[in-house]
Amino acid sequence: MTGALYTGAVGLPFVSTLRVYEPLEAFSETDQAALLAEAHGTPDREELERRELAGSLGRITRSGQDPFPTGSTEGVRTLRMSPNAPLLFCPNQLVLRAGMAADSLSENVAGPLADLLIPESSKEEHRERVQRLVGAATDKRIHSRSSTWGIPFSWFVLVHETDRTEVLEVDGRVATVRVSVPVQEALERARFVIASLALAAPELDMLDDVTQLTEWLELFHPGSVVELDYGAVADKVFPDESPMDVRLGVECLTEGDMTGAAAAYRRLASRWIPIRQLARAS
Repeated sequence: MTGALYTGAVGLPFVSTLRVYEPLEAFSETDQAALLAEAHGTPDREELERRELAGSLGRITRSGQDPFPTGSTEGVRTLRMSPNAPLLFCPNQLVLRAGMAADSLSENVAGPLADLLIPESSKEEHRERVQRLVGAATDKRIHSRSSTWGIPFSWFVLVHETDRTEVLEVDGRVATVRVSVPVQEALERARFVIASLALAAPELDMLDDVTQLTEWLELFHPGSVVELDYGAVADKVFPDESPMDVRLGVECLTEGDMTGAAAAYRRLASRWIPIRQLARAS
């Protein structure tokens, strides 16, 4: 069951996540104690992923009309870049992220359908939970970003194929791929792309996307690490040359090579458009 849930074999949407792991000193003393306690009680990474997915399925199928997490258990992911490296922490912040996702849904789906998906009474109750958390928190940064049915091309700006990569296989399938890079390296790459696109192609949406990513990453401790977690979509695309294709596309635009830039985009599109089309498949 663990393998089926984790690899997405049950037909659920592919979800990919961009996470920031920070050293313990990046948090307040109060938050440090809470993180250490959460980390001590958190299961291993794969078990945590399975529990989170099972929990989300349980919330949308439970009796009543409130699909939101209550925050009774939040969890925290931890990461070491090497055996002697310091332990880094990425708090799950499930209650806060669920509130943000509901707000985004309300902006994109209007009218009776939105109320059918998430009743207004449930949204109001969850807003109160979020306000209590935000009011009590000393750290209001959101450490994770998620994307459904594919990875935004802007995320590939942050990682290279030579970065630390972990491939997890379950029952002969690629369950996920996790690429990790120090936040300062990720920021250098993003700033280079911003400067390049600002001169060569200021009209591209990617310029705004990478700018927003950079502003987000700048909020975190300089000793942090960024992790791109492909999730179950990895089984469809790995080994993946998207980071290289994005980099080559930007380089071609900078050099005025429109043919090369178009070729890089075609490779990306041929890889990811079929994934995104699955969202509309019956």
